[in-house]
This record gives sequence, C-alpha cells and structure tokens, in this order.
Amino acid sequence: MHAAATEAPSAPLRTLLRSIGQVVLQGNAFTGACLLGGWLLCDPRLACAALMGAIAANVSALLAGHHDDDIRAGLYGFNGALAALAAFVFIADNSTAAATAILAATGTAWLLAPWSRWLRSRGLGYFSSPCLIVTWLWLPLAQSAGQPASVAATHSLDAARLVGGVLAGLAQTGFAAGAPAGLLVLIGIAAASTRHALYALIGAAFASGVHALLGAPASSFDAGLLGFNGTLTALALADCGMAWMLGGVAVSVGLQAAAVAVGLPAMTAPFVAATWGAQWLGQRVTRHPPGETTTRNA
Repeated sequence: MHAAATEAPSAPLRTLLRSIGQVVLQGNAFTGACLLGGWLLCDPRLACAALMGAIAANVSALLAGHHDDDIRAGLYGFNGALAALAAFVFIADNSTAAATAILAATGTAWLLAPWSRWLRSRGLGYFSSPCLIVTWLWLPLAQSAGQPASVAATHSLDAARLVGGVLAGLAQTGFAAGAPAGLLVLIGIAAASTRHALYALIGAAFASGVHALLGAPASSFDAGLLGFNGTLTALALADCGMAWMLGGVAVSVGLQAAAVAVGLPAMTAPFVAATWGAQWLGQRVTRHPPGETTTRNA
C-alpha cells in the first residue's frame, strides 16, 4: 500500500519523460530527463516546446481512449514533442509557435491510431511519421521559416572537431545543437542500452562521414545536421545486425542528400523511409523483418 501510494504521484512525470525518451526510441524516463537537460542547455525554449507537445499529445490520447499501457510507454507523447519542437524551430514568433505546437501535437495523437494500424498491417513501424505529416501540412504556411542553428566552419578538422560534430548529430535528433547537448543524449541512450548508444555513435559518425565525402558543407557537419538521420536509423535497426544497420544508414544518407539538393525540408523523413525500406526488404528475406521486435514505437 505504501509503495503504491508513493509511486502514484510520480507516474505522470515518468510518462512524460518516457515520451521524451522515445524521441531517440528509448522508452526510458532517465533518457527523457537527459534529453530535457540537453534542450535546457542548448535553448530553454526547446525544452518548453517538448514538454508542451508531449503533454498535449498525451492528454489527447487519454481523451481519445487509447490504451493506457501505450500512453505510459510514451508512444503517443513523443510525436507530439517532436511536432512542437518543429513549430518552435521553424516559427520565430513565440505565440504563433506555441499555438501551432499545441495544435500539431494534438493532431499527431489523433492521427496515430489509424495511421499506425495501417502501417502495422504492412509490417512497418510509424516512428516519427505522424510528426512529419502534420508538420508538412502547416510548414508551407509559415511566414518565418529557418533551419536549426548551424556553427561556423573552422579551418582544421582535428579530433576535437570530429567528436564535436558527431555528438552534435545526436543532439539534432531533437532539434538541439552542440556537442554538450549531444553528450547528454548519448548518456541517456546508454542508460537504456549501452549497445544502442554504441550504434547511435556509429550511425552518426558513418552518416556524417559519407555526407562529407559527398561534399556537404563543413558548417553542417559542425552543427550535427549530417548525422541525426543516421543516428535514428542506427537506433531503429540496432537489433538487426551491423549489415542491416549500415545499409539503412547509407540509404538515409542518400535520401537526405537528395532532399537537400531539391530544397525539401526532409527533417527525419530519410530515417523513416530508410527504416521502412529495411523492414519491407526484411519481410521478403526473413519471416522477422528488421525492427519488428525491437522498435518500441512500431
């Protein structure tokens, strides 16, 4: 009785933190706390946005009568957090961004149930696709749009800069910038799974390196804009073997490079599309598609 009484008040907080942890595919409250710390370190505005979006999405899921276990695992809140983060990144005016964030986060929660059923019937996970769909609906209407902050290029590519660029790639999984925020993200992932943390680093480093070979600007490497899709793809395919993971990351690099070339705001679409491709191909190679049993938001 005493244990239940003391745990009950913390349940909503843990649900909220798990929702944030799911941004990097980890249903872990400590992971969420680390991501929240990274946003606070980078820009408190982003931390407020993520909390606002996760709360709005979770409340909407409760009102819609969705499964309590899924809500507690953070499966409804993380797309809301991402949608709100996108609103605050692409809209300069705080009041407009806040209104858009709440509406977009609510939209992801209502979209998720039918959309995930449709994808699940085809053996695919939904990942951040609800956020992408909702964001792409309002983004053309935004009067003030921009990209996540970048860092000016330096003249030498030393070890410190290499490490900083890879860590910045981890930070950009949640629209944050800078190596310190990325280090907190890495710590959070490692708290849930040290192997997933290793794969996240490999994915960020591999994607950033291939982008650099393709001629991507050095400033984009410094800002982490070259590594975040690789990070997420590696996490989604981490339990499927190194070959599947590296193949998926390579596809995400190609898709991101293509989107940049035509000027499309791809965000995490290369990660989602690359992972869907691996799952689709896996269904034809084996009876257990990549990501089927390991992706917590599938």
